[in-house]
This record gives sequence, structure tokens and C-alpha cells, in this order.
Amino acid sequence: MHGELQRIVDAVAARVGRPALIEDRRQRVVVYSEHDGPMDEVRRMSILRRQTTPEVIAWFRRMGVLTAREPVRTPADVDLDLLPRVCVPIWHDDLLLGFVWFIDDDGSMTDADIATATGAFTDLSLALYRENLLGELASQREAEATRTLLVESPQARAHAVRALLEEGTVAGDGTTTAVVAQLAPATGRHPDEVARIALEQALVATRRWLGVRESLHMVWPDHGVLLICGGRIAGRPTPAAAAGHLDEALGQATRGLSSVERTVTGIGQSRPGLVDAVQSYREAVQAARVGVQLPALGRVVSWAGLGIYRVLSQLDGRHLDVAGVHPGLERLLRDDAHQVLLETLEAYLDLAGNAHATAEKLRLHRTTLYYRLQRVEQLADTDLKDGNERLCLHLAMKLGRLTGHYRAPS
Repeated sequence: MHGELQRIVDAVAARVGRPALIEDRRQRVVVYSEHDGPMDEVRRMSILRRQTTPEVIAWFRRMGVLTAREPVRTPADVDLDLLPRVCVPIWHDDLLLGFVWFIDDDGSMTDADIATATGAFTDLSLALYRENLLGELASQREAEATRTLLVESPQARAHAVRALLEEGTVAGDGTTTAVVAQLAPATGRHPDEVARIALEQALVATRRWLGVRESLHMVWPDHGVLLICGGRIAGRPTPAAAAGHLDEALGQATRGLSSVERTVTGIGQSRPGLVDAVQSYREAVQAARVGVQLPALGRVVSWAGLGIYRVLSQLDGRHLDVAGVHPGLERLLRDDAHQVLLETLEAYLDLAGNAHATAEKLRLHRTTLYYRLQRVEQLADTDLKDGNERLCLHLAMKLGRLTGHYRAPS
């Protein structure tokens, strides 16, 4: 199929005397002609990576390429290192199939040149339609099997594993680890389609790095999951290394997107096989969501390293809040004037009640520390010499961080 498309793009480029590039409707590079004319950084990186960055996709969409039925001339953009272009959308009835792009740095491509190029677009429309259909069918089968592994019954999951192995989608079954990429939206925003494209690009980049048949991926509205399968083999990257690669890919893909404030990558515990991947997935989701709430944990957060947050993240917030764990601490949290006391208390509890270590960490005189702790006892109606009270206070503070009621710096 790519051979037919290559023949068409070469013919189109020859007709107009300038390089041409064809993308699918999600602006992934399909084929391109020989390039011997002006080339900008966007075109160069599209060819090297076979995809356009989400930042550039968003820019082109603002130019109206998604809805255009006629050729669109797009201007240069210095910030993106983008030369002027002519974009010709390819439609099959009411289905957008993709785009043909020509760089037009000097504005010399006339309407007659564009009309000459479109003479070959009947064959192109049919070829792209077949390419899209075959690609979508294969992608849908893999996506449905992956979704089944993450949400369905054990019997359905076992059937999905057999289908993936029989079709050769994965090289083999074995130890499986879920890695989740979570998008933290900007204030008042929700992840948009461009953000989800960025998410999928990062997941696909990491799959290619791992080996496409060594993993599966799935994209949900606000997060994506990578299932690393097939067991441990010498030389194969560890789940932690894969998570690090995914984190870097996410950072690059979401750079410049206004709808995404930051990203967090969560790692679940490994399980014996794909049929049990759902358990690792749930852990990875929780780890990533805790990481969104607690930026101090870093951009890559493992379920195994969550500590007390492993327990707190599984509790239903409607049944347990700070007041339910320690009413006195909840009173302190309501008043910003007590922020210093709360920071002192947390440090003291984190250091197992070691006054000397707490004073050193906070750079306080011991007398000042004791005064602050005494004020906490008075205002929260508690006794820091009581082990049960200290446990309740510590849990309540960590729950406050997890729920956003307490946001002191770590």
C-alpha cells in the first residue's frame, strides 16, 4: 500500500516541480517525495520522526486545515521555524483522510500549480482511504484487546491474551508491568484533542524504543497506559527505564501546549502475565494521580515508593477526611495563620518525634521548636506524648496533602 502512495506523491511532486509530503488526518507522516528545495525545521523533524509535534498541529488547526475543503495557504511562523505552506486537504465524501503539503517559501506556487497537483488526487483519495481502513482495523483490534485487559472479567482477559498472541501483536506473555502517563491540566482547562495526540505520540515513541511487540498502549481522555510485557530478558530496558523514557517523551510532546500544566508518570508493580495486568494498571493510575496532587514526589512515581499514600489513595474521600482522622488538626488547617505551626508539626512527625533532628532541619532554636509544638497541642487539643495522637495527626496531615487541604512546601 505504501508503494502505491509513494508512486502518487512522487508523481504529484514532479507535476508541480517541488517536494510534497502526505500526512494522515492526525498529521502523522505517511509518505514524502525527494526533498531538494527549501526545508524548515518542522519539515525536517516530521520526516525524521514521521509525525508532527502537537505544538505545530495546534498551530495548523488554528489556521483551519481540519475543516477546509479547499487548499489553504498558511503563513510563516518564526517561533516555530515554519515556512509558508500550501495545504491541500484530502476528503472521501465527508471523511477527512489526510493532507498534502507543499512548502511555498517565496509564494511562487500559483493556483494553476495547485490545480495541476490535484489532478492526481483521485487516485490519492482512494489509496489513502484503503490505507486508513486497514490501519484503523488493525489499531481497533489491538485497542479493543488492550481495553479488555484493563477493564473486563478474567475470562475475557484470558481470551484477549490468546488473540494478541495468535495475531503476533505481542512477542510473548510473561511478567507484565503497567506504566501510566497522566496529564495534569492547566487551571480551568481539560485535556483537549491535541493534548491526547501528544500523549499518544509519547506512548508510541516509548513503544518503539522498547520494541513494538514488547508492549501495548491505550489512550484514555486524561491518561495513557503502557503495558510492558514478555518478561525480563537480558538487555531489555527495565520498567523504571521505560518510565523515564516516557517521561522525557511526554515533556517534549506537551511542550508549548496551553491545556497541559505538567505530566506525571506512574509505575505499578509487576505481575506474572498479561491476564493480571489490570492490577498493575490500577496501581500505576493511583501512583500517577498521587503524583499530580503532590508535585514534591517528582515526575516519575512508583506505587512501591508511595509509602503511606498507598493506603490513603485507596480510601474513599467521601468516607474519610481530615476532620474524621483528627478534628483538632482540621481546625488548624482552616486558618492560614497557623501555617508555620503546621509545617513544624509535619517535620516533627516525619522525623519520628526527634526534636533535635527537627530543630536542625527547620534551623530553629530548641526553645522555639518546643514553643511551637506546645501551641499545636493547645490549638488542636492534642497530646504529642501520646503515640495514638501522633499517629492520627500524621495520617491527617498526609491525607490533607493528598486531598489538597494542606499545601505547605515539602
